[in-house]
Amino acid sequence: MTVPAEFIRAHTRPERPPLVPEIQLLVAADVVALWEAMAVEQGRTDEEPPFWAAAWPGGQALARYVLDHPDVVAGRSVLDLGAGSGLVAVAALLAGAERVVASEIDPFGLAAIPENAALNGVSGIEPVGDLLGEPPPAVDVVLAGDVCYDRIMTERVLPFLDAARTAGAEVLVGDPGRPYLPHDRLVEAAVHDIADADSSAGRPARIRRTTVWRLP
Repeated sequence: MTVPAEFIRAHTRPERPPLVPEIQLLVAADVVALWEAMAVEQGRTDEEPPFWAAAWPGGQALARYVLDHPDVVAGRSVLDLGAGSGLVAVAALLAGAERVVASEIDPFGLAAIPENAALNGVSGIEPVGDLLGEPPPAVDVVLAGDVCYDRIMTERVLPFLDAARTAGAEVLVGDPGRPYLPHDRLVEAAVHDIADADSSAGRPARIRRTTVWRLP
């Protein structure tokens, strides 16, 4: 389905993620209201929660890393895997990436990506759907924020990341301590303590120790 840009703008508001204040991101002012509006927009009630409408710790850590180390992406082609609404993709462009592909399975997230790019004065992100069932695209860098959130997803993602690394891409993963990620296979590149995006209203935010890992 095609999601109108007007829907994204009507149900989100711009905020600056705490770890990446250089970037504005459209996030849900009311997650439940947004979820209900998504169901009405699609005419169905079995939609996944709007994970795309938040700045998750894994994405924030990756965005911070590429802004602090622009040489990782500057002048290179980049894939933002599990892009959500494009936080890491926007950071890559701001850091000088030549080309950015943003892969996201949620059509609402795909619609939000160009909106967030425009909000930050960048253009050229190529939004695409699910890539995990095919060989990785020919890119120089793969950035994957919090993509190993359950066992099934991890079993799909890891072979894709391995294939990208074998093909010569540099692979970086932002992870807030998920138990499914094989840390013994990875090299730590940066660590941050970040407030979790799913903290309930009125409760203190849970702080997640979030690591940027490099696939050697």
